[in-house]
Amino acid sequence: MPTDIPNPIVLQRADPCVLRHDGQYYFTGSYPLYDRIVLRRAERLEDLQAAAEVTIWTKHAEGPQSSLIWAPEIHRVNNAWYIYYAAAPDGAPSPDEPDAAATFNHRVYCLECLDEDPLTGTWTEKGQVDTGWESFALDATSFVLGGEQYLVWAQQDLAIRGNSNLYIARMENPWTLATPAVMLTKPELDWEIVRFWVNEGASVLQKDGRLYLTYSASGTGIEYAMGLLVADASADLLDPASWTKAQEPVFTSDPSVGIYGPGHNSFTETPDGETVLVYHARTYTEIVGDPLWEPNRQACAQVLPFSPEGEPVWGTPVPLSRPAPTSTDVLPPEGLAQVAPA
Repeated sequence: MPTDIPNPIVLQRADPCVLRHDGQYYFTGSYPLYDRIVLRRAERLEDLQAAAEVTIWTKHAEGPQSSLIWAPEIHRVNNAWYIYYAAAPDGAPSPDEPDAAATFNHRVYCLECLDEDPLTGTWTEKGQVDTGWESFALDATSFVLGGEQYLVWAQQDLAIRGNSNLYIARMENPWTLATPAVMLTKPELDWEIVRFWVNEGASVLQKDGRLYLTYSASGTGIEYAMGLLVADASADLLDPASWTKAQEPVFTSDPSVGIYGPGHNSFTETPDGETVLVYHARTYTEIVGDPLWEPNRQACAQVLPFSPEGEPVWGTPVPLSRPAPTSTDVLPPEGLAQVAPA
């Protein structure tokens, strides 16, 4: 019988990333003010909301990492901790000036912690991850296969219509690419180009000799949904022909349970080894104010079952089983985000 996970697992944290390590769940995600990177830890997924949240890094006062800190992800590589995140320079929109005439100009950056405890250890900036060209870049994720580390991220190519495509490269070390970027997918299908032409928010699940690379597409409203690329683990992952792209989204809004815009997922597992799909979603469609600064994307999780043939059965979002803020609960997020669901 699949494990039931109370949802939301964490309130008001978009772009959720959950890593299970040594019997503990580590959680991070976009902080609603986009000015810091936070971590929390618990033995059970359902205890993450009540867990103390620790700020391990804050934005710079000025320069290229001084605004809109987005989508941190925590990874464990070679017995060290790494966080990939996106940051933008001064002049990006703010809650006080949401319509500021500034272009999002993010780049991907990396933090390293060599201490055993990432909540109390020292985090060191390893700088910008050079992807090979300078343009809007974000949502980096990483995985290790056959002793080699890979990076997957979203970036804009001005010669291709849209905001971002997905790229992959093998890494020399956790903050340096060893190979040129290879494009795996661009927004081209009808469901990927609703309001915005976007492929972003990738995550990789390795299971039974296959790689399942999920990503999200379109605008961040009800149209936001998850797509899928699949490759054999033995294939050349830097060859786009090794990946098969699903023509339809695999995980979408479900108005029957009041869950909208599920996406920007990560994967973890239960203590018994069941695969868990982690994602953010909203519980309503009418957003008050600028969607960028509306904080009510809740971090949710559910067990991802597999068919007898070994294929993931993506299903549909489960209804919330814990209270969550409503559409009238807007910024500032500090108070709302610390309310622990029953």
